[in-house]
Amino acid sequence: MRWEDERESDNVEDRRGTGLPMGAKVGGIGGIGMVAVVLLGMLFGVDPSVLLRGSSAPQTQQRAVQAPQKSSPAQDAQRKFVSVILASTEDVWGETFKKMDKTYQRPKLVLFSGRVQSACGIAGSAMGPFYCPGDRKVYLDLSFFEDMQRKLGVSGEFARAYVIAHEVGHHVQNLMGIMPKVQQLQAKANTSEKNRWSVMMELQADCFAGVWAKKADQRRHILEPGDIAKGLSAASAIGDDRLQKKARGYAVPDSFTHGTSAQRVYWFKRGFEAGDHNVCKTFPAKKK
Repeated sequence: MRWEDERESDNVEDRRGTGLPMGAKVGGIGGIGMVAVVLLGMLFGVDPSVLLRGSSAPQTQQRAVQAPQKSSPAQDAQRKFVSVILASTEDVWGETFKKMDKTYQRPKLVLFSGRVQSACGIAGSAMGPFYCPGDRKVYLDLSFFEDMQRKLGVSGEFARAYVIAHEVGHHVQNLMGIMPKVQQLQAKANTSEKNRWSVMMELQADCFAGVWAKKADQRRHILEPGDIAKGLSAASAIGDDRLQKKARGYAVPDSFTHGTSAQRVYWFKRGFEAGDHNVCKTFPAKKK
């Protein structure tokens, strides 16, 4: 990717090394959510924005506040990369919303290490990057990128950019009113139906990530040969079917929350090839 000389976002909030306050409340995760965290979190991580809603009673986590730690040159470079990619999503979605006569409200991206407090509860780095609709922030532990390469064999800057663009895609869903509507439907649904809604949300976020990639390249020529292949490799590696088979030898479709490898690849490609968010309609059409 070509990104070194691009604009950096002012919306990165660095909480690395700050720890959590004594007596911080940890939201409990039960039922299918716990299964997903244990199973998928080991390999890639899941968005807890859905799992944390309706969680069980909070438990107290005793942990002292840590003094901020100095970051390494490699971590500083990663922070800059994240900031540049976030800025690119701001430019692309800002322009897109302007064409719809709307204002794009830029999300904050919080860098953390270990555990972090969000409006959705406290989350650990094992859960992976996530978007919290409660505070409209994206949360990312940079060690996740190392895990992505070590545990899934997925590497490359564009694969990392895809992860960020996917989480920002959830923010776009929130601003468009899609996420609140799905949350209302999930509140009335059984577990299997909730999972199906979750899959549609994730696939649409993949599609939005593809739209960002196409528009960002049209604006600034950021892509180099092989970048899209790396993005598709990342999308394939994090399919529910592939992760479940790797973790326990078989897959349970009714428990899928993010979609199969083939679905994730398809929707990213669909968004990239069209470069238009209007093609990212993963939800069934309303009956007349």
